[in-house]
Amino acid sequence: MRKIIVIAFVLFSLASLAAAQIPTSGNAFFGYSFYNADLSSIGRTNTNGWEASVEGKMLPFIGIVADFDAHYGSQNFPAACPVVIPNCNATINLNVTGHNYLFGPRVSVSVGKIRPFGEAMFGGAHVTAAGSSDISFASALGGGIDYRLIRLVAWRLQGDYVHTHLFGFGQNNVRISTGIVVRF
Repeated sequence: MRKIIVIAFVLFSLASLAAAQIPTSGNAFFGYSFYNADLSSIGRTNTNGWEASVEGKMLPFIGIVADFDAHYGSQNFPAACPVVIPNCNATINLNVTGHNYLFGPRVSVSVGKIRPFGEAMFGGAHVTAAGSSDISFASALGGGIDYRLIRLVAWRLQGDYVHTHLFGFGQNNVRISTGIVVRF
C-alpha cells in the first residue's frame, strides 16, 4: 500500500511540473514582409510577401517562437552564352518564391505601451525559381517593437538578418515586417 501512495505522489508531482511548462500566454502575428535576398552572383533582389508567427511564453521574459514566411519576386541569374560570342555576360530574369520556417527563443520586456524584443531562430529555407528549387538550413537574428493599440492588440515593426545557403553559396538576407499582433 505504501508503494502505491509513493508512486501516486511521484506521478502527481511530475504531472504538476509538466503542466507548469505549458505556455499560458503569448501572441500571434500576421503582416506584410519585405525581403532583400541574394540568390545569385549577379546581384540582390527585393521581394514582397507575408510573415506569420506564434509565440508561447515559457517565463515572463522568455518565449518560444514559430515563424513562417513567404516572399515573391524576381531575380537575375547568369545564363549560358553561345561559344561564338566573346565576353558574353547574359542574364535571365526568373520568378522566385521563397519560404522560411524558423523556430527559437524570443526575449522581451513590456515598458508601458511598448514591448521591445530580440530573437534567435533556426530552421529551414526553400526557394523555387522557374521550376528549379533548393532547400537549406536557415538562421535568423533580429528583433523589433510591439506598440499596444488596445489591451489585446498591438502593432509590430520587426527586422531580421536571415542567413541561408541556397544554390551552392551562402546568402545574407534582410527581412523587415510589420503587422498586427493579437495577444492571448
